[in-house]
Amino acid sequence: MLKRSLLLATVMLVLQLTNPCRAQKPPAATEPDQANPPYPGESHITFQWNYSCPGGGACSFRCPGAGGATSVTKLDIYLGVMPAGPDQHALALFYNFATQNISHGNGFSVSNGTAILSCQVNGMKLDYSGPPK
Repeated sequence: MLKRSLLLATVMLVLQLTNPCRAQKPPAATEPDQANPPYPGESHITFQWNYSCPGGGACSFRCPGAGGATSVTKLDIYLGVMPAGPDQHALALFYNFATQNISHGNGFSVSNGTAILSCQVNGMKLDYSGPPK
């Protein structure tokens, strides 16, 4: 009787472990895909900034145009030039971010020659600034 109970318990455990309904998908990656950067491949990036929000505080950013977000947890900004036509290049600012509600967002701003490209970053910690990694 003890052998039968032990065998039954073992079979039930194996069935539970192999049940496909119990399988879980791995969590989605939060890092941007390095093969798919947030700027066109023909761009020449000269500088980057990487920010994080310490302790999940009230962090935000605002870039030219309609770019920006609140409840930001991570922000990467890239400055460089991009092709703007035959033998023409334009100064551009690209950004990649995550918030408490959006796992991946991005945007860009292109200078028309007179516009100043700048971003206001609030409450975030500068983790890196320098040449592109």
